[in-house]
Amino acid sequence: MKNIEFEKPSYSEWQDAAIKALKGKPFESLLTKTSEGITLEPLYTQESLVAKLGDELDKQVATIRSLQNSQVFRVAQQVYADTSEAFFTQLDDSLARGNELVTVDSRVNFEWTDEVVAQLATYFSEYSFKITLKKANDPLLAVFDKIAADKREAVTGFVVSQNPITLADFPNVRTYVADTVVYHNEGANAVQELAYALATATKYADQEENFETFSKKFYVSFAVDTQFFTEIAKLRAFKVLWKAFTSAYGITENVKIPTVVETSLRSFSQLDVYVNLLRAANEALSGLIGGADVFTVHPHDALTKPTEQSVRIARNVSLVLKEETNVLKITDPAGGSYFIESLTADFVKEAWALFLEIEAAGGIDAYTASGKLATELDASYQARLKASQTRKQSLIGTNIYANPADVLENETNPLFAEIKRIAVPFEQLRAEMTAADVKTGILALGSLKSSKPRADFVSGFLNTVGLVPEKSEPVATAEEALAWLTATEAKYIVIAANDDNTKELVPAILAGKPADVIVDVAGKFKDEEEAWLANGLNGFIFAGQNIIEKLNSVFVSMKEVQR
Repeated sequence: MKNIEFEKPSYSEWQDAAIKALKGKPFESLLTKTSEGITLEPLYTQESLVAKLGDELDKQVATIRSLQNSQVFRVAQQVYADTSEAFFTQLDDSLARGNELVTVDSRVNFEWTDEVVAQLATYFSEYSFKITLKKANDPLLAVFDKIAADKREAVTGFVVSQNPITLADFPNVRTYVADTVVYHNEGANAVQELAYALATATKYADQEENFETFSKKFYVSFAVDTQFFTEIAKLRAFKVLWKAFTSAYGITENVKIPTVVETSLRSFSQLDVYVNLLRAANEALSGLIGGADVFTVHPHDALTKPTEQSVRIARNVSLVLKEETNVLKITDPAGGSYFIESLTADFVKEAWALFLEIEAAGGIDAYTASGKLATELDASYQARLKASQTRKQSLIGTNIYANPADVLENETNPLFAEIKRIAVPFEQLRAEMTAADVKTGILALGSLKSSKPRADFVSGFLNTVGLVPEKSEPVATAEEALAWLTATEAKYIVIAANDDNTKELVPAILAGKPADVIVDVAGKFKDEEEAWLANGLNGFIFAGQNIIEKLNSVFVSMKEVQR
Protein backbone atom coordinates (compact mmCIF):
# COMPACT_ATOMS: atom_id res chain seq x y z
CA MET A 1 0.00 0.00 0.00
CA LYS A 2 2.85 2.39 0.83
CA ASN A 3 4.24 2.02 -2.67
CA ILE A 4 0.99 2.77 -4.47
CA GLU A 5 0.89 6.17 -6.15
CA PHE A 6 -2.23 7.81 -7.56
CA GLU A 7 -2.00 9.96 -10.61
CA LYS A 8 -2.89 13.58 -9.83
CA PRO A 9 -5.51 14.83 -12.31
CA SER A 10 -5.24 18.33 -13.74
CA TYR A 11 -7.98 20.92 -13.32
CA SER A 12 -8.97 20.51 -16.96
CA GLU A 13 -9.34 16.75 -16.50
CA TRP A 14 -11.48 17.30 -13.43
CA GLN A 15 -13.55 19.83 -15.37
CA ASP A 16 -14.11 17.36 -18.20
CA ALA A 17 -15.29 14.74 -15.71
CA ALA A 18 -17.59 17.27 -14.04
CA ILE A 19 -19.17 18.28 -17.35
CA LYS A 20 -19.76 14.62 -18.15
CA ALA A 21 -21.43 14.10 -14.76
CA LEU A 22 -23.68 17.13 -15.29
CA LYS A 23 -25.40 15.31 -18.17
CA GLY A 24 -26.05 18.29 -20.37
CA LYS A 25 -26.14 21.05 -17.78
CA PRO A 26 -23.55 23.78 -18.40
CA PHE A 27 -20.40 23.83 -16.30
CA GLU A 28 -21.36 27.37 -15.26
CA SER A 29 -24.21 25.88 -13.21
CA LEU A 30 -21.57 24.90 -10.67
CA LEU A 31 -20.58 28.54 -10.14
CA THR A 32 -22.15 30.46 -7.25
CA LYS A 33 -22.52 34.21 -6.78
CA THR A 34 -22.16 35.55 -3.24
CA SER A 35 -24.07 38.54 -1.91
CA GLU A 36 -20.85 40.50 -2.43
CA GLY A 37 -20.95 39.72 -6.15
CA ILE A 38 -17.98 37.35 -5.98
CA THR A 39 -18.11 34.17 -8.04
CA LEU A 40 -17.32 30.99 -6.13
CA GLU A 41 -15.67 28.22 -8.10
CA PRO A 42 -16.61 24.54 -7.67
CA LEU A 43 -12.96 23.58 -7.08
CA TYR A 44 -9.90 25.44 -5.81
CA THR A 45 -6.39 24.12 -6.35
CA GLN A 46 -2.90 25.26 -5.47
CA GLU A 47 -2.22 25.93 -9.14
CA SER A 48 -5.30 28.11 -9.57
CA LEU A 49 -4.54 30.06 -6.40
CA VAL A 50 -0.92 30.70 -7.40
CA ALA A 51 -2.07 31.73 -10.87
CA LYS A 52 -4.53 34.17 -9.30
CA LEU A 53 -2.31 35.71 -6.61
CA GLY A 54 1.26 34.90 -7.55
CA ASP A 55 3.72 36.39 -5.05
CA GLU A 56 0.84 38.16 -3.31
CA LEU A 57 -0.24 34.85 -1.76
CA ASP A 58 2.83 34.63 0.49
CA LYS A 59 2.47 38.32 1.38
CA GLN A 60 -1.18 37.83 2.28
CA VAL A 61 -0.48 34.87 4.56
CA ALA A 62 2.52 36.58 6.19
CA THR A 63 0.54 39.79 6.80
CA ILE A 64 -2.35 37.99 8.47
CA ARG A 65 -0.08 36.03 10.75
CA SER A 66 2.13 38.98 11.67
CA LEU A 67 -0.90 41.10 12.66
CA GLN A 68 -2.49 38.47 14.89
CA ASN A 69 -2.57 39.55 18.53
CA SER A 70 -1.18 37.30 21.25
CA GLN A 71 -4.47 37.25 23.16
CA VAL A 72 -7.14 35.81 20.90
CA PHE A 73 -10.84 35.12 21.33
CA ARG A 74 -11.26 36.52 24.80
CA VAL A 75 -14.78 35.90 26.04
CA ALA A 76 -16.91 39.04 26.41
CA GLN A 77 -20.28 37.85 27.66
CA GLN A 78 -22.87 40.59 28.07
CA VAL A 79 -24.71 40.81 31.39
CA TYR A 80 -28.52 41.20 31.43
CA ALA A 81 -30.35 42.12 34.62
CA ASP A 82 -33.38 44.11 35.76
CA THR A 83 -31.85 45.42 38.97
CA SER A 84 -28.38 46.58 39.98
CA GLU A 85 -28.23 43.87 42.65
CA ALA A 86 -28.97 41.14 40.09
CA PHE A 87 -26.51 42.76 37.66
CA PHE A 88 -23.54 42.45 40.02
CA THR A 89 -24.57 38.99 41.16
CA GLN A 90 -24.68 37.79 37.56
CA LEU A 91 -21.45 39.64 36.74
CA ASP A 92 -19.60 37.90 39.56
CA ASP A 93 -20.95 34.54 38.48
CA SER A 94 -20.04 35.22 34.85
CA LEU A 95 -16.46 36.19 35.67
CA ALA A 96 -16.08 33.16 37.92
CA ARG A 97 -17.27 30.88 35.12
CA GLY A 98 -14.95 31.98 32.34
CA ASN A 99 -16.05 35.43 31.20
CA GLU A 100 -12.98 37.59 30.58
CA LEU A 101 -14.38 41.06 29.85
CA VAL A 102 -17.00 43.04 31.74
CA THR A 103 -19.50 43.63 28.91
CA VAL A 104 -22.26 46.16 29.47
CA ASP A 105 -24.81 48.02 27.39
CA SER A 106 -25.73 51.25 29.19
CA ARG A 107 -29.43 50.79 28.35
CA VAL A 108 -30.52 48.89 31.43
CA ASN A 109 -33.71 48.75 33.47
CA PHE A 110 -32.09 50.23 36.55
CA GLU A 111 -30.51 53.63 37.18
CA TRP A 112 -26.78 54.26 36.95
CA THR A 113 -26.56 55.94 40.34
CA ASP A 114 -23.30 57.10 41.94
CA GLU A 115 -23.28 53.99 44.11
CA VAL A 116 -23.80 51.65 41.15
CA VAL A 117 -21.13 53.22 38.92
CA ALA A 118 -18.72 53.33 41.85
CA GLN A 119 -19.19 49.60 42.36
CA LEU A 120 -18.74 48.97 38.63
CA ALA A 121 -15.54 51.02 38.71
CA THR A 122 -13.95 48.46 41.01
CA TYR A 123 -14.41 45.84 38.28
CA PHE A 124 -12.90 48.11 35.62
CA SER A 125 -9.80 48.39 37.79
CA GLU A 126 -9.39 44.62 37.77
CA TYR A 127 -10.87 43.40 34.47
CA SER A 128 -10.85 44.57 30.90
CA PHE A 129 -14.22 45.75 29.64
CA LYS A 130 -16.44 46.49 26.67
CA ILE A 131 -19.16 49.08 27.21
CA THR A 132 -21.75 50.35 24.76
CA LEU A 133 -22.91 53.96 25.08
CA LYS A 134 -25.92 55.36 23.24
CA LYS A 135 -25.69 59.09 23.98
CA ALA A 136 -23.00 61.72 24.49
CA ASN A 137 -23.90 62.35 28.14
CA ASP A 138 -24.51 58.70 28.95
CA PRO A 139 -24.70 58.24 32.75
CA LEU A 140 -22.48 55.17 32.49
CA LEU A 141 -19.58 57.51 31.61
CA ALA A 142 -19.43 58.48 35.26
CA VAL A 143 -17.74 55.14 35.95
CA PHE A 144 -14.42 56.58 34.74
CA ASP A 145 -14.60 59.38 37.31
CA LYS A 146 -14.86 56.75 40.06
CA ILE A 147 -11.58 55.04 39.15
CA ALA A 148 -8.64 56.12 41.29
CA ALA A 149 -6.08 58.28 39.48
CA ASP A 150 -3.19 55.93 40.25
CA LYS A 151 -5.06 52.99 38.65
CA ARG A 152 -6.20 54.63 35.42
CA GLU A 153 -3.13 53.86 33.36
CA ALA A 154 -3.59 50.14 33.94
CA VAL A 155 -7.27 50.14 32.92
CA THR A 156 -7.92 48.41 29.57
CA GLY A 157 -11.08 48.20 27.55
CA PHE A 158 -13.24 49.20 24.61
CA VAL A 159 -15.90 51.90 24.38
CA VAL A 160 -18.55 51.51 21.68
CA SER A 161 -20.18 54.86 20.89
CA GLN A 162 -21.37 56.71 17.82
CA ASN A 163 -19.04 59.60 18.57
CA PRO A 164 -15.69 58.98 20.29
CA ILE A 165 -15.38 60.11 23.88
CA THR A 166 -12.26 61.68 25.38
CA LEU A 167 -10.55 59.91 28.27
CA ALA A 168 -7.31 61.78 28.86
CA ASP A 169 -6.11 59.68 31.78
CA PHE A 170 -6.85 56.27 30.30
CA PRO A 171 -4.17 55.57 27.67
CA ASN A 172 -5.13 51.90 27.30
CA VAL A 173 -8.85 52.40 26.78
CA ARG A 174 -9.77 52.42 23.09
CA THR A 175 -12.51 54.90 22.25
CA TYR A 176 -12.19 55.19 18.45
CA VAL A 177 -14.22 52.38 16.92
CA ALA A 178 -15.07 51.48 13.35
CA ASP A 179 -18.36 49.95 14.44
CA THR A 180 -19.45 47.98 11.37
CA VAL A 181 -22.10 46.17 13.43
CA VAL A 182 -24.50 49.05 12.81
CA TYR A 183 -24.04 48.58 9.05
CA HIS A 184 -24.24 44.80 9.38
CA ASN A 185 -27.59 45.12 11.13
CA GLU A 186 -28.83 47.28 8.25
CA GLY A 187 -27.94 44.54 5.76
CA ALA A 188 -24.32 45.26 4.75
CA ASN A 189 -22.29 42.52 3.10
CA ALA A 190 -18.69 41.65 3.95
CA VAL A 191 -17.13 43.94 1.34
CA GLN A 192 -19.18 46.90 2.49
CA GLU A 193 -18.34 46.30 6.15
CA LEU A 194 -14.62 46.17 5.38
CA ALA A 195 -14.73 49.33 3.25
CA TYR A 196 -16.76 51.26 5.82
CA ALA A 197 -14.30 50.21 8.53
CA LEU A 198 -11.37 51.66 6.58
CA ALA A 199 -13.30 54.83 5.75
CA THR A 200 -14.15 55.33 9.43
CA ALA A 201 -10.50 54.74 10.34
CA THR A 202 -9.48 57.45 7.89
CA LYS A 203 -11.90 59.88 9.49
CA TYR A 204 -10.48 59.34 12.97
CA ALA A 205 -6.85 59.14 11.85
CA ASP A 206 -7.12 62.54 10.20
CA GLN A 207 -8.48 64.04 13.42
CA GLU A 208 -5.39 63.07 15.43
CA GLU A 209 -2.02 64.79 15.49
CA ASN A 210 -0.21 61.63 14.39
CA PHE A 211 -0.96 58.05 13.38
CA GLU A 212 0.53 56.52 16.51
CA THR A 213 -1.85 58.45 18.77
CA PHE A 214 -4.77 57.39 16.61
CA SER A 215 -3.80 53.71 16.43
CA LYS A 216 -3.58 53.42 20.22
CA LYS A 217 -7.19 54.57 20.51
CA PHE A 218 -8.63 52.66 17.55
CA TYR A 219 -10.24 49.23 17.14
CA VAL A 220 -12.75 47.64 14.76
CA SER A 221 -16.00 45.92 15.63
CA PHE A 222 -17.61 43.26 13.44
CA ALA A 223 -20.65 41.00 13.58
CA VAL A 224 -20.27 37.57 12.00
CA ASP A 225 -23.20 35.99 10.19
CA THR A 226 -24.04 32.39 9.34
CA GLN A 227 -22.04 32.38 6.08
CA PHE A 228 -19.19 30.40 7.64
CA PHE A 229 -16.37 30.77 5.12
CA THR A 230 -17.37 34.31 4.18
CA GLU A 231 -16.98 35.47 7.77
CA ILE A 232 -13.61 33.75 8.21
CA ALA A 233 -12.37 35.45 5.05
CA LYS A 234 -13.80 38.80 6.16
CA LEU A 235 -11.86 38.82 9.43
CA ARG A 236 -8.68 37.73 7.69
CA ALA A 237 -9.16 40.29 4.91
CA PHE A 238 -9.31 43.13 7.42
CA LYS A 239 -5.74 42.43 8.51
CA VAL A 240 -4.50 42.62 4.91
CA LEU A 241 -6.48 45.81 4.33
CA TRP A 242 -5.21 47.29 7.57
CA LYS A 243 -1.62 46.68 6.50
CA ALA A 244 -2.30 48.48 3.22
CA PHE A 245 -4.07 51.25 5.14
CA THR A 246 -1.14 51.86 7.48
CA SER A 247 1.28 51.79 4.56
CA ALA A 248 -0.70 54.62 2.97
CA TYR A 249 0.15 56.68 6.06
CA GLY A 250 3.83 55.87 5.67
CA ILE A 251 3.89 53.32 8.49
CA THR A 252 6.30 50.46 7.77
CA GLU A 253 6.15 48.46 11.00
CA ASN A 254 3.23 46.24 11.97
CA VAL A 255 0.49 48.03 13.90
CA LYS A 256 -1.83 45.51 15.51
CA ILE A 257 -5.45 46.56 15.91
CA PRO A 258 -7.94 44.58 18.03
CA THR A 259 -10.96 43.07 16.29
CA VAL A 260 -13.92 42.99 18.64
CA VAL A 261 -16.53 40.61 17.27
CA GLU A 262 -20.02 39.40 18.12
CA THR A 263 -22.51 36.94 16.71
CA SER A 264 -24.99 38.37 14.23
CA LEU A 265 -28.59 38.97 15.22
CA ARG A 266 -29.93 39.73 11.76
CA SER A 267 -30.34 35.99 11.12
CA PHE A 268 -31.92 35.32 14.51
CA SER A 269 -35.58 34.42 14.71
CA GLN A 270 -38.20 34.67 17.42
CA LEU A 271 -39.47 31.31 16.20
CA ASP A 272 -37.78 28.01 17.03
CA VAL A 273 -35.28 29.98 19.14
CA TYR A 274 -32.99 27.07 19.86
CA VAL A 275 -31.93 27.19 16.21
CA ASN A 276 -30.42 30.56 17.17
CA LEU A 277 -28.08 28.63 19.43
CA LEU A 278 -26.87 26.59 16.46
CA ARG A 279 -26.44 29.76 14.42
CA ALA A 280 -24.46 31.42 17.21
CA ALA A 281 -22.18 28.40 17.64
CA ASN A 282 -21.50 28.30 13.90
CA GLU A 283 -20.72 32.02 13.91
CA ALA A 284 -18.51 31.75 16.97
CA LEU A 285 -16.42 29.03 15.31
CA SER A 286 -15.94 31.19 12.22
CA GLY A 287 -14.86 34.05 14.50
CA LEU A 288 -12.42 31.78 16.30
CA ILE A 289 -10.90 30.52 13.05
CA GLY A 290 -10.90 34.01 11.55
CA GLY A 291 -8.80 35.39 14.39
CA ALA A 292 -11.22 37.52 16.43
CA ASP A 293 -9.55 39.05 19.50
CA VAL A 294 -12.66 39.59 21.61
CA PHE A 295 -15.90 37.69 21.09
CA THR A 296 -19.47 38.00 22.33
CA VAL A 297 -22.03 35.25 21.79
CA HIS A 298 -25.59 36.55 22.03
CA PRO A 299 -28.02 34.24 23.89
CA HIS A 300 -30.46 32.31 21.72
CA ASP A 301 -33.36 34.23 23.27
CA ALA A 302 -31.68 37.65 23.01
CA LEU A 303 -34.55 39.00 20.88
CA THR A 304 -37.01 38.60 23.75
CA LYS A 305 -35.52 38.35 27.23
CA PRO A 306 -32.34 36.41 28.00
CA THR A 307 -32.33 34.24 31.10
CA GLU A 308 -29.47 33.23 33.36
CA GLN A 309 -29.52 29.82 31.69
CA SER A 310 -29.42 31.18 28.12
CA VAL A 311 -26.57 33.56 29.01
CA ARG A 312 -24.65 30.67 30.57
CA ILE A 313 -25.20 28.52 27.46
CA ALA A 314 -23.98 31.37 25.23
CA ARG A 315 -20.86 31.84 27.32
CA ASN A 316 -20.17 28.12 27.27
CA VAL A 317 -20.26 28.15 23.45
CA SER A 318 -17.09 30.25 23.49
CA LEU A 319 -15.49 28.26 26.29
CA VAL A 320 -16.13 24.89 24.67
CA LEU A 321 -14.80 26.10 21.31
CA LYS A 322 -11.66 27.48 22.94
CA GLU A 323 -10.98 24.31 24.90
CA GLU A 324 -12.14 21.57 22.56
CA THR A 325 -11.25 22.67 19.03
CA ASN A 326 -7.52 23.33 19.63
CA VAL A 327 -7.83 26.18 17.12
CA LEU A 328 -5.94 28.58 19.40
CA LYS A 329 -2.85 26.42 19.12
CA ILE A 330 -2.50 27.62 15.52
CA THR A 331 -1.75 31.21 14.55
CA ASP A 332 -3.79 31.21 11.37
CA PRO A 333 -5.90 28.03 11.21
CA ALA A 334 -7.50 28.97 7.87
CA GLY A 335 -4.17 29.83 6.28
CA GLY A 336 -3.32 27.76 3.23
CA SER A 337 -6.90 26.82 2.42
CA TYR A 338 -7.10 27.45 -1.32
CA PHE A 339 -10.75 28.48 -1.09
CA ILE A 340 -10.42 30.80 1.91
CA GLU A 341 -7.19 32.38 0.67
CA SER A 342 -8.88 33.10 -2.66
CA LEU A 343 -11.98 34.51 -0.98
CA THR A 344 -9.82 36.62 1.34
CA ALA A 345 -8.02 38.11 -1.65
CA ASP A 346 -11.33 38.83 -3.39
CA PHE A 347 -12.61 40.68 -0.33
CA VAL A 348 -9.41 42.68 -0.09
CA LYS A 349 -9.63 43.74 -3.72
CA GLU A 350 -13.32 44.65 -3.69
CA ALA A 351 -13.28 46.35 -0.28
CA TRP A 352 -10.25 48.47 -1.15
CA ALA A 353 -11.94 49.59 -4.38
CA LEU A 354 -15.09 50.61 -2.48
CA PHE A 355 -12.97 52.35 0.18
CA LEU A 356 -11.26 54.44 -2.51
CA GLU A 357 -14.67 55.29 -3.96
CA ILE A 358 -15.83 56.51 -0.54
CA GLU A 359 -12.68 58.60 -0.11
CA ALA A 360 -13.13 60.10 -3.59
CA ALA A 361 -16.65 61.12 -2.54
CA GLY A 362 -15.23 63.07 0.43
CA GLY A 363 -15.03 60.42 3.13
CA ILE A 364 -17.49 58.38 5.14
CA ASP A 365 -19.52 61.35 6.41
CA ALA A 366 -19.95 62.85 2.93
CA TYR A 367 -20.72 59.43 1.49
CA THR A 368 -23.40 58.94 4.13
CA ALA A 369 -24.85 62.42 3.63
CA SER A 370 -25.08 61.84 -0.13
CA GLY A 371 -27.39 58.89 0.43
CA LYS A 372 -25.09 56.47 -1.36
CA LEU A 373 -24.34 54.46 1.76
CA ALA A 374 -28.03 54.09 2.63
CA THR A 375 -28.77 53.04 -0.95
CA GLU A 376 -26.07 50.38 -0.84
CA LEU A 377 -27.30 49.04 2.49
CA ASP A 378 -30.90 48.91 1.34
CA ALA A 379 -29.92 47.04 -1.83
CA SER A 380 -28.00 44.48 0.23
CA TYR A 381 -30.86 44.13 2.68
CA GLN A 382 -33.43 43.65 -0.07
CA ALA A 383 -31.20 41.02 -1.68
CA ARG A 384 -31.03 39.14 1.63
CA LEU A 385 -34.80 39.34 2.04
CA LYS A 386 -35.33 37.97 -1.44
CA ALA A 387 -32.81 35.17 -0.89
CA SER A 388 -34.57 34.06 2.29
CA GLN A 389 -38.08 34.41 0.91
CA THR A 390 -37.22 32.36 -2.18
CA ARG A 391 -35.24 29.86 -0.06
CA LYS A 392 -31.99 30.51 -1.87
CA GLN A 393 -30.73 31.16 1.63
CA SER A 394 -31.99 28.76 4.28
CA LEU A 395 -33.22 30.11 7.58
CA ILE A 396 -33.89 26.88 9.44
CA GLY A 397 -37.05 26.97 11.50
CA THR A 398 -38.30 30.02 9.62
CA ASN A 399 -38.33 29.61 5.84
CA ILE A 400 -37.73 25.86 5.88
CA TYR A 401 -38.52 23.14 8.43
CA ALA A 402 -40.73 25.64 10.25
CA ASN A 403 -42.70 24.46 13.26
CA PRO A 404 -46.23 25.90 13.01
CA ALA A 405 -46.84 25.07 16.67
CA ASP A 406 -44.30 27.69 17.77
CA VAL A 407 -45.84 30.69 19.48
CA LEU A 408 -44.36 34.14 18.88
CA GLU A 409 -43.22 35.91 22.04
CA ASN A 410 -44.92 39.26 22.56
CA GLU A 411 -41.98 40.59 24.56
CA THR A 412 -39.23 42.27 22.54
CA ASN A 413 -35.77 43.18 23.80
CA PRO A 414 -35.46 46.93 23.08
CA LEU A 415 -31.68 46.60 22.65
CA PHE A 416 -32.18 44.73 19.39
CA ALA A 417 -35.62 45.88 18.23
CA GLU A 418 -34.31 47.98 15.31
CA ILE A 419 -32.18 45.28 13.66
CA LYS A 420 -33.32 44.46 10.12
CA ARG A 421 -33.77 40.75 10.64
CA ILE A 422 -34.65 38.69 7.59
CA ALA A 423 -37.08 36.58 9.63
CA VAL A 424 -39.34 39.55 10.41
CA PRO A 425 -41.61 39.25 7.31
CA PHE A 426 -42.31 35.60 8.17
CA GLU A 427 -43.04 36.49 11.80
CA GLN A 428 -45.34 39.37 10.89
CA LEU A 429 -47.35 37.39 8.34
CA ARG A 430 -47.59 34.45 10.75
CA ALA A 431 -48.99 36.76 13.44
CA GLU A 432 -51.57 38.22 11.03
CA MET A 433 -52.70 34.85 9.70
CA THR A 434 -52.87 33.34 13.18
CA ALA A 435 -55.01 36.23 14.38
CA ALA A 436 -57.31 35.80 11.36
CA ASP A 437 -57.59 32.03 12.01
CA VAL A 438 -56.87 31.24 8.35
CA LYS A 439 -58.03 27.76 7.28
CA THR A 440 -56.06 26.01 4.53
CA GLY A 441 -56.06 22.61 2.90
CA ILE A 442 -54.22 20.34 0.50
CA LEU A 443 -56.25 18.38 -2.04
CA ALA A 444 -54.25 15.30 -3.10
CA LEU A 445 -55.02 13.75 -6.47
CA GLY A 446 -54.04 10.27 -7.65
CA SER A 447 -52.14 7.85 -5.46
CA LEU A 448 -50.38 8.65 -2.19
CA LYS A 449 -47.01 7.92 -3.80
CA SER A 450 -47.59 10.30 -6.70
CA SER A 451 -49.14 13.16 -4.72
CA LYS A 452 -47.00 13.07 -1.57
CA PRO A 453 -43.89 14.95 -2.84
CA ARG A 454 -45.87 18.04 -3.81
CA ALA A 455 -48.19 17.73 -0.81
CA ASP A 456 -45.19 17.73 1.54
CA PHE A 457 -43.69 20.71 -0.29
CA VAL A 458 -46.92 22.69 0.03
CA SER A 459 -47.25 21.76 3.69
CA GLY A 460 -43.74 23.06 4.39
CA PHE A 461 -44.47 26.18 2.33
CA LEU A 462 -47.55 26.98 4.44
CA ASN A 463 -45.87 26.05 7.73
CA THR A 464 -43.49 29.00 7.30
CA VAL A 465 -46.30 31.36 8.31
CA GLY A 466 -47.84 29.06 10.91
CA LEU A 467 -50.47 27.44 8.70
CA VAL A 468 -51.31 23.77 9.23
CA PRO A 469 -53.27 22.63 6.18
CA GLU A 470 -56.00 20.02 6.36
CA LYS A 471 -54.93 17.19 4.07
CA SER A 472 -57.35 15.12 2.03
CA GLU A 473 -56.93 11.46 1.36
CA PRO A 474 -55.76 10.99 -2.24
CA VAL A 475 -58.78 11.10 -4.57
CA ALA A 476 -59.03 9.60 -8.06
CA THR A 477 -61.91 11.53 -9.62
CA ALA A 478 -63.10 15.10 -9.97
CA GLU A 479 -66.36 14.15 -8.21
CA GLU A 480 -64.45 13.00 -5.12
CA ALA A 481 -62.35 16.14 -5.21
CA LEU A 482 -65.42 18.40 -5.39
CA ALA A 483 -67.08 16.53 -2.55
CA TRP A 484 -64.04 17.17 -0.34
CA LEU A 485 -63.94 20.83 -1.37
CA THR A 486 -67.56 21.22 -0.36
CA ALA A 487 -67.09 19.48 2.99
CA THR A 488 -63.88 21.17 4.17
CA GLU A 489 -63.78 24.36 6.25
CA ALA A 490 -60.64 25.45 4.47
CA LYS A 491 -61.03 28.47 2.23
CA TYR A 492 -57.63 28.24 0.59
CA ILE A 493 -56.81 24.95 -1.14
CA VAL A 494 -53.69 23.80 -2.95
CA ILE A 495 -54.01 20.88 -5.36
CA ALA A 496 -51.07 18.48 -5.06
CA ALA A 497 -50.50 15.76 -7.65
CA ASN A 498 -48.11 14.68 -10.35
CA ASP A 499 -48.28 16.44 -13.71
CA ASP A 500 -50.56 13.90 -15.42
CA ASN A 501 -53.20 13.80 -12.69
CA THR A 502 -53.12 17.57 -12.32
CA LYS A 503 -53.70 18.17 -16.02
CA GLU A 504 -56.46 15.57 -16.13
CA LEU A 505 -58.55 16.68 -13.13
CA VAL A 506 -57.97 20.41 -12.58
CA PRO A 507 -60.33 21.69 -15.37
CA ALA A 508 -63.31 19.78 -13.92
CA ILE A 509 -62.43 20.82 -10.36
CA LEU A 510 -62.29 24.49 -11.38
CA ALA A 511 -65.64 24.18 -13.13
CA GLY A 512 -67.39 22.84 -10.03
CA LYS A 513 -65.53 24.32 -7.04
CA PRO A 514 -67.41 26.48 -4.49
CA ALA A 515 -67.21 30.19 -5.34
CA ASP A 516 -65.76 31.17 -1.94
CA VAL A 517 -62.86 28.70 -2.11
CA ILE A 518 -59.51 29.93 -3.44
CA VAL A 519 -57.64 27.21 -5.34
CA ASP A 520 -53.95 27.04 -6.26
CA VAL A 521 -52.02 24.27 -8.01
CA ALA A 522 -48.65 22.95 -6.87
CA GLY A 523 -46.13 23.01 -9.70
CA LYS A 524 -45.48 24.94 -12.90
CA PHE A 525 -47.84 24.43 -15.85
CA LYS A 526 -46.93 26.97 -18.49
CA ASP A 527 -49.07 25.50 -21.28
CA GLU A 528 -52.22 25.30 -19.14
CA GLU A 529 -51.67 28.44 -17.05
CA GLU A 530 -53.67 30.92 -19.13
CA ALA A 531 -56.72 28.70 -19.50
CA TRP A 532 -56.78 27.65 -15.84
CA LEU A 533 -56.45 31.20 -14.58
CA ALA A 534 -59.29 32.27 -16.87
CA ASN A 535 -61.46 29.50 -15.42
CA GLY A 536 -61.02 30.46 -11.78
CA LEU A 537 -57.61 29.20 -10.67
CA ASN A 538 -55.93 31.62 -8.26
CA GLY A 539 -52.35 30.68 -9.14
CA PHE A 540 -49.48 28.28 -8.50
CA ILE A 541 -47.08 27.28 -5.74
CA PHE A 542 -43.60 26.13 -6.75
CA ALA A 543 -39.98 25.98 -5.65
CA GLY A 544 -38.07 29.24 -5.96
CA GLN A 545 -41.22 31.31 -5.54
CA ASN A 546 -41.20 34.25 -3.11
CA ILE A 547 -43.04 32.76 -0.13
CA ILE A 548 -43.99 36.06 1.49
CA GLU A 549 -45.24 37.67 -1.72
CA LYS A 550 -47.26 34.59 -2.60
CA LEU A 551 -48.89 34.08 0.79
CA ASN A 552 -49.50 37.80 1.25
CA SER A 553 -51.42 37.83 -2.02
CA VAL A 554 -53.41 34.75 -0.91
CA PHE A 555 -54.21 36.45 2.41
CA VAL A 556 -55.45 39.56 0.61
CA SER A 557 -57.59 37.42 -1.72
CA MET A 558 -59.11 35.54 1.20
CA LYS A 559 -60.09 38.78 2.93
CA GLU A 560 -61.68 40.03 -0.30
CA VAL A 561 -63.68 36.81 -0.72
CA GLN A 562 -64.91 37.03 2.89
CA ARG A 563 -66.32 40.48 2.23
